[in-house]
Amino acid sequence: MEEPHDQFAIRVRDLVVGFGRQTVLDHLSLDVRRGEILGLVGASGGGKSVLMRTIIGLIPRRSGTLEVMGRQAGGHGRGAAMAWGILFQQGALFSSLTVRQNVQFPMRENLVLSQELMDEMAIAKLEMVGLRAEDADKYPAELSGGMTKRVALARALALDPPILFLDEPTSGLDPIAAGEFDALIKTLQKTLELTVFMVTHDLASLTTVCDRVAALADGKIVAIGPMRELLQSEHPWVRAYFHGKRSQMLQHEMR
Repeated sequence: MEEPHDQFAIRVRDLVVGFGRQTVLDHLSLDVRRGEILGLVGASGGGKSVLMRTIIGLIPRRSGTLEVMGRQAGGHGRGAAMAWGILFQQGALFSSLTVRQNVQFPMRENLVLSQELMDEMAIAKLEMVGLRAEDADKYPAELSGGMTKRVALARALALDPPILFLDEPTSGLDPIAAGEFDALIKTLQKTLELTVFMVTHDLASLTTVCDRVAALADGKIVAIGPMRELLQSEHPWVRAYFHGKRSQMLQHEMR
C-alpha cells in the first residue's frame, strides 16, 4: 500500500546527474519520510554528496523531479534556505568570523533582525547544541573538532528549518566525540521534530541514530529500510559493505 504523499519531506524521482560524459546518479528514486532520520551510505565517490547537493540546488540535474516539503526543489534562492539547514563535512566555518558571526550568517542573509535579537538567537542556538555563551567570541582556529561540528550544527539550525542535511557529521571525530554528536542529533531531531538526511559511512551512527538506511550503488538506491533489513540484503555491494570485518562486531551487538 502506497504511503500518503504528504508523509514525505523529500521525494526524488528518476534523477539523473552527471559531469561531462560521466553519469553519477542514474534514474535514482528515493523518498524521505517526515520526521525520520535517514542515513545514506555508498562507496567513496559513488554520489552520496552529489545527491545531497543536487537536492539543495548546488548541482544541476539533467532530468528527474525533486520535491521538498511538497514543493518543487533543486533551485537556488534565499527562500530555499528556510526549508533546510546544512552541516557540511568538516564544518565549513568561515575562519575570519567568530563563532557568533558564523551562526548569525544565515540570519543576516535571509532575515531582517536587530543585532541584539541576532545575538540572543545565536547564543540560544549555541546552548542548544551544548556549547557555552563564552564560546561565542572564539574563532574557528580555537575550536576542537567536536566544537567545530557543534558550531556548524548551530548555524544549520539558525533559521529553524524543518529539514537538516548532514554530510559525514562524525568524520574526523574520535569515538567518544562521535557518540556524543550522534546522541545530540537524535535529541534535537526528537525535540525539534526534524527530518534528518544524513550522509555517513559511520556504522555506529547508522545503527544508533538512523530510522532507515538507504544504500547507493551504481547510481541508484539499491536497498532501503531499517538497519536489520539492510543486513539481510542480497545486493553484492550492500553485502560487501555490511558484512566486512568491521561490521561483524555490529551484527554481534544487534543480536
